[in-house]
Amino acid sequence: MDLYNKAVNVSTNIKTAVVFFILGCGTFAAGLSTAQSYPNKPIRVIVPLAAGGQTDVVARLLTQKLSETFKQPFVVDNRSGGGGAVGTEIAVRANPDGYTMLVVASTYAANAALHKLPYDPVNDVTPIVFLGDTGFIVAVHPSVPVKSIKELIAYDKSNPGKLNYGSGGAGSTSHLATELFNQMAGTQVAHVPYKGSGPALNELIGGQVQLVTIGMPMAIPQIKTNRVRGLAVTTAKRSSPVPDLPAVAEIIPGYEATSWFAVFGPKGLPQDIATRWNSEVNRILQLPDVKERLVGLGIDTAGGSPERLREVTRREIVKWQKVVKIAHIKPEG
Repeated sequence: MDLYNKAVNVSTNIKTAVVFFILGCGTFAAGLSTAQSYPNKPIRVIVPLAAGGQTDVVARLLTQKLSETFKQPFVVDNRSGGGGAVGTEIAVRANPDGYTMLVVASTYAANAALHKLPYDPVNDVTPIVFLGDTGFIVAVHPSVPVKSIKELIAYDKSNPGKLNYGSGGAGSTSHLATELFNQMAGTQVAHVPYKGSGPALNELIGGQVQLVTIGMPMAIPQIKTNRVRGLAVTTAKRSSPVPDLPAVAEIIPGYEATSWFAVFGPKGLPQDIATRWNSEVNRILQLPDVKERLVGLGIDTAGGSPERLREVTRREIVKWQKVVKIAHIKPEG
């Protein structure tokens, strides 16, 4: 009888093993099929900011190359509103099948510091790749008697209340970058918000404000024509588009404020699709024509692993939360 029971048990175990083997093969085959068949229809890439801006240009450059590789049309869908939160939520809530992706700017992290969002910017997404970043230029009106960050700090401390800075609006990246400077340098340059970086720069040129922290593509032409004086870049090190300008960090160690760009997918994106996106985008970022175009926009290419992007996102959110809290910043609207 014992021999009979043992035989039955062995037979049952063999059948169970066979069933699991078949199921495992089916799962593997399904995953392989997904990887091999993706993509088989157009892919939507949401840009949660207005068309024509730097993020939109980056997304269109990237999707043009991805379309050639994936052999499918890519549709860039600009969904602005809420500083980027509206479009981001659409992407976050999308079906995680790889047919709706998201290209964001650094406002993605700033929003988390300024607002209570309807999604978790770290845990409700699948990080794909950090595309690159661009710094700002700290620029002053030519009438301000300073030619370096060190002189700017000394002048402000010797002339309290004399310097004002313009920004693209309360809670904008230029606002946060300059408040971070105030906090780390011990200066008290007063804030004057405008409806966009363009008006802020125009007011600097006109002398209505004395300082702006503004994107390189907008600042460089004005510096070359001596309408404004560039003092430093806000990247951690000197930047290739303006190699003669020092970094603020050379005077204030640890200071860094950049506008960065990244690709995310919805939470639950299949690993094989996420891996393929990461691999293809990293390859595209190394193409000479892509690098040349990005440098022309003042962007230093990055790339790397999804983990790098997740860490950048966490770090940026924490940094801006601290700045917002200390400066008591409240976003417009």
